[in-house]
Amino acid sequence: MTSDSSPGEVQQWAVTAREDFLGQLAAAYGTPLYVYDLRIARQYARALQRMLPPGVEIHYSVKANPHPLVISALSQLGLRVEISSEGELDAALASAVRRDHILYTGPAKTARELGRAIDSGVRLFSVESQVDRGRLASIASGTDVDYLIRLASGGRAPVGLRMTGASSQFGVDPAALLPGSDLLNGGDSAHAVGFHVFSATNAKDETALIAEFAENISTVSETIKRTGFDARLADIGGGFGAPYAAPGLPPDYPHLRDTLISYLDEGLPGWRSAEPSVTVESGRYLAAAAGTLLTTVMDVKDSGGKRYLLCDAGVNVLGGMHGLGRLVNPKAQPENQSRDSGSVVLAGPLCTPTDVISRSARIDRPGIGGVLAIPNAGAYGLTASLVTFLSRPIAAEVVVEGTEVIAARRLSVVESHLSPDQRDESA
Repeated sequence: MTSDSSPGEVQQWAVTAREDFLGQLAAAYGTPLYVYDLRIARQYARALQRMLPPGVEIHYSVKANPHPLVISALSQLGLRVEISSEGELDAALASAVRRDHILYTGPAKTARELGRAIDSGVRLFSVESQVDRGRLASIASGTDVDYLIRLASGGRAPVGLRMTGASSQFGVDPAALLPGSDLLNGGDSAHAVGFHVFSATNAKDETALIAEFAENISTVSETIKRTGFDARLADIGGGFGAPYAAPGLPPDYPHLRDTLISYLDEGLPGWRSAEPSVTVESGRYLAAAAGTLLTTVMDVKDSGGKRYLLCDAGVNVLGGMHGLGRLVNPKAQPENQSRDSGSVVLAGPLCTPTDVISRSARIDRPGIGGVLAIPNAGAYGLTASLVTFLSRPIAAEVVVEGTEVIAARRLSVVESHLSPDQRDESA
């Protein structure tokens, strides 16, 4: 299996209310509509657990899909969660996640969010600078909290987005961590317990993923040796891939388990007895295939030799990767329509020329009113989009177990009037 898709080979399905469950959902709840299947999320969580060495824990990166029912389904399988905002904290708390299974990360955490997290029972944080550590220690005064030191290091393998490894706003230069460093010493309330390396996301293939892990393990190992620090926990990051609003399946990693064991034995020889414990992070691999976006074709028009399909879902609904050039390239098969081998532009309803989901979609021409189902939209979908742009209603979300509807909701933007004393005290 592969997460790669060639141009024009992205598959989607046209559905009708008569034909199948997705069509019934579109008819019942309208479009645009996200559908998340918890069975599929569990399927990939179990698959990832099998592909990792025994004892290596997984943090679900909530940023991929913060729906509380998705978080809950994954946490019930023993996954921990990684969050980086008050909103994600709220989602985790609503999911009844164990407080000792929460890792709070982020490069510019405010005093307010740290205070809320600590008051809520979070006790593990990732810090990215001496200032970040100092703020955590100050807010935690009187409450014991642990922290990982994020290291700015990474490899050169092909990935979807590189986070560290060059000049970056993330983490601490490993060379700057010397024996006796304040970051390593901690304080009365905040205690250093290990290291965190997250260098890249969406590795191109298994070779690239393993290369990232090898580099991350080496970075942690060398930092431990140089500083003499007794690390109890090592978060070695992620990079697990998945298609984005494209056909196909998240990839298998048949060699990951044995290869990772070898690298861990060499770089962190005490890991089998949890000295240190080892964790990884994953968001898109766990959530992508669980989500489908349904959108209705509102108009079909020709202009300048190109055919445009205008849908009710635009970059306000599916735009998380738009700025990275990750455009959808769909192909649909509505009933009773002749094949059209030419490419079309798939555009949304917003009054801006940037509202384009794909400029070269190969698609069997659907009629106006036809519903397109965009697969692998469960990660970095709705909440990674421009949801407030042009103030359109936010797409609805339905959570299912196979063909059973578990819950349906629509997020909204709430207006709150503030007085000066309600400002965010972020210092």
